[in-house]
Amino acid sequence: MALPPVKQVTGTAVVIPGNDIDTDRIIPARFLKAITFDDLAAGLFYDERHAEDGSKKGHPIDAPEHQGARVIVTGENFGCGSSREHAPQALKRAGFDAVIAGSFAEIFFGNATTLGMLCVAMGEADRRELTGVLQAEPATQVTVDVENLRVRAAGKEYPVEIRATAREALLTGYWDPIGELLEGLPEVRATAAALGWKES
Repeated sequence: MALPPVKQVTGTAVVIPGNDIDTDRIIPARFLKAITFDDLAAGLFYDERHAEDGSKKGHPIDAPEHQGARVIVTGENFGCGSSREHAPQALKRAGFDAVIAGSFAEIFFGNATTLGMLCVAMGEADRRELTGVLQAEPATQVTVDVENLRVRAAGKEYPVEIRATAREALLTGYWDPIGELLEGLPEVRATAAALGWKES
């Protein structure tokens, strides 16, 4: 039961500067009490976006020109820190489908891939140039293409990298391991019936 392949994402992008943006910054620990992931978007970068009185600090993702952005451009070691899967869930539920960074923390990368989120690594010089393009013209459409390992924006192409196993999973539609488990459910039920087991 393969899911739809994820070959590319196109949309506007928001630059979130800085290296080592950890999962506690992405989604503070107090938001992990949620029973489901449904409302996690409200906690995305909460402490960096809001002062203690709840007023906005002026974080890039709150800027009017970045509303509806699907792509994040950021620095090295994105998603480091704790292994909370809430971090990519919060990003996904806030509408982000791709992250361009210098590098990614391994567990964050894996958790993001199982959501069909594209996490591609781009060299520093190219990220710096892309950042300049986006800051000059926030409406620029950015395409993250994992099939061809390219990011396209404003008529330019930038090479990117993604782990080969993740790329294959995304391109074949087998990026969600739970989906793969469910694919075998009919055989499990048939074996259980043959053994005389009954579903509870």
